[in-house]
Amino acid sequence: MAGPSRDDFFHGITGFTRFEGVTDGANYQPLPDDWLIAIADIVSSTKAIAAGHYKSVNMAGASVISAVLNALDRGDYPFAFGGDGALVAIPPTGEERVRRALAAVRGWVMAELHLDLRTALVPMSAIRGEGLDVRVARFSPSDYVSYAMFSGGGTSWAEKQMKTGHFIVEATTIDSEPDLTGLSCRWNPIKAQNGEIVSIIAIPGDAGNGPKFRQLVADIIAISAEQNRDGHPVPVEGPTPALNFDGVDMEARAAVSPPHRRWRKLAIDAQIALVWVLDKFGVKTATFDAKIYRRDLAANSDFRKFDDGLKMTIDVDAAHRARIEERLRQAEAEGICRYGLHRQDSALMTCFVPTPLMRDHMHFIDGASGGYAMAAMALRQKRPPELAAGE
Repeated sequence: MAGPSRDDFFHGITGFTRFEGVTDGANYQPLPDDWLIAIADIVSSTKAIAAGHYKSVNMAGASVISAVLNALDRGDYPFAFGGDGALVAIPPTGEERVRRALAAVRGWVMAELHLDLRTALVPMSAIRGEGLDVRVARFSPSDYVSYAMFSGGGTSWAEKQMKTGHFIVEATTIDSEPDLTGLSCRWNPIKAQNGEIVSIIAIPGDAGNGPKFRQLVADIIAISAEQNRDGHPVPVEGPTPALNFDGVDMEARAAVSPPHRRWRKLAIDAQIALVWVLDKFGVKTATFDAKIYRRDLAANSDFRKFDDGLKMTIDVDAAHRARIEERLRQAEAEGICRYGLHRQDSALMTCFVPTPLMRDHMHFIDGASGGYAMAAMALRQKRPPELAAGE
């Protein structure tokens, strides 16, 4: 069993810098017994994506991370972005603050993005009572950010419980706004450079909880690593700034209440124009260098993760995609995994940037035409209806 609660649990985990470390059990530590899992997802996200609301779906998923971390004073807590949802592991000292934040963000997503966001708060005692666990590792893709990896089956069970109506946090019934400071979606979709953007979800099958599944994960990582920068969808110099204001309204909705949105939109428009000018002409200010910011943006991006299974949104050519898919098909036939895969021509970035003057800004990558949500739908369609209903 895990030891007593420590609010600095995640900060105390030694990180690894090569993604291959997700297959090493020694990198994972059990979450303390009295912690909780804050979890959320969009109901009928694939229908929303089919209707063209993919940016709103990703914004809703990232808003959960933003609301919870801001409620906890932006402390160092483990989280995972899943495209149409997210989870954050929290200490018991933050339970009431997070419960209020989840209620508020659920109401905000409904009112502003017109999506139905489910939210739940699942105690570790319930997860371990089922004989499952939540073990956490710390992956550091750059010197400035770390992302959590999760294993043990507990987060998957928590998600299923939420979908069947357990541990639910209802939307607030009072006029309460979540603190979404830092949440933004200013970048255009990022076109594939190698061929296409492929979103992959692979989870253990009936015969896959052990070395065979870990070997599968290692094989998929190795194939994608043959591409430039491990198949990273974002160029090493970062995406090119453009005078595109499509995401301004959504970001303004996250930042301020309706009476102040006109001025907030104008401020965001000015910031976008300023970054474009600084980047185009190579101008530096005393506190901001657009080219360093763009390089950090690429280095800090979360395009690969492990959350009771492998999730990747990668830029690969046809030959590497075919090899990955063949390896997954083989493993699925052997009962080692179940997988879903979705192909598209570009990636989408949603950002959590409390301040662009610091280098610890975080960027969440998904496919631009459904990504993880569509891959998850493909995975579910392979299950008998009575089993898929709880996923």
